[in-house]
Amino acid sequence: MKKKPAFNLVRCKGCGVCAAFCPKGVLKVIHGKITAVPGAQCIGCGMCENLCPDYAVWLAEEGGERVG
Repeated sequence: MKKKPAFNLVRCKGCGVCAAFCPKGVLKVIHGKITAVPGAQCIGCGMCENLCPDYAVWLAEEGGERVG
């Protein structure tokens, strides 16, 4: 099953670590919170999930939820 990033916006402090290491440019910080770039294709590498210091981003199956 295809995966995509999911977010807990309450935990996200907008540091941008996940966006900086995303090899496909799927993530972007807007107004101090992380979001997915429309149309960008996540490859499911897990860099965002592994590097987020606040556990605010993870990979979920398509249709995964967004918290906060």
